[in-house]
Amino acid sequence: MIIIVVIVVTLVNNVILINAKIPSESMEKTIMTGDRIFGFRLSYGINLDLFGNKIVKKVKDPERYDIIIFKYPDDESQLFIKRLIGLPGETVEIKDGKVYIDGSDTPLDDSFVPETPIGNFGPYEVPEDSYFMLGDNRQNSRDSRYWKNTFVSFDQIVGKAIIRYFPSIKLLTGK
Repeated sequence: MIIIVVIVVTLVNNVILINAKIPSESMEKTIMTGDRIFGFRLSYGINLDLFGNKIVKKVKDPERYDIIIFKYPDDESQLFIKRLIGLPGETVEIKDGKVYIDGSDTPLDDSFVPETPIGNFGPYEVPEDSYFMLGDNRQNSRDSRYWKNTFVSFDQIVGKAIIRYFPSIKLLTGK
């Protein structure tokens, strides 16, 4: 019985769910430092690395505003969590803290950002099969704006954050 339980828990932990503790303030006020969350590994398909064999099968594309857990592009041994802002093929530019896509005159909705963002960044042209990520706490987030490898490729995505379960329960939806 113990062996079966260990196998089931291992499979759930490595194939279905991600159990993570948030180490920094980069996603505050959406997710606070010290919060515990579950992510769903199968949100976008299968993206596993089992025994050195990579298995990647995309079923669904990530969507703008999804909160994603991924391997940090500059050091894949670390997992990061950020909000997806730029999609493949888009041009992302930040002017006076507001995010603009493909030269639009209207900035993206940033109602989830706790304080008025500042700064100018970009433009960034998002490659195919890659994504531009920002933290919600833009003044305190090391995100795509600052990384050596600016974009997160699909095969670096580990899963989608779905629920905060500690200190209280909260669904983590797009916006």
